[in-house]
Amino acid sequence: MRSLDTQTEANQVLLKLIRKKTCADKVQEVFDAYSTGRLLAMAGIRQRCPEATDQEVWEKWAQQHLGATLYKEVYGNISRS
Repeated sequence: MRSLDTQTEANQVLLKLIRKKTCADKVQEVFDAYSTGRLLAMAGIRQRCPEATDQEVWEKWAQQHLGATLYKEVYGNISRS
């Protein structure tokens, strides 16, 4: 997990900090990163479709995230777009 643009000493400090984290902290970081990615994707949808409601933005994101087949299997035809 060595970063090519990071000095060895700095990388060792980073690894030490990561190893000190609890599993719960690491899982929370994954959830936070996923949430941030979802918000960024939804912001992009809102920028491309400024007239869309919050529900429509979520539906567009879910369709992109899951793919058309899985989205339809999970949610049916709830999309209005």
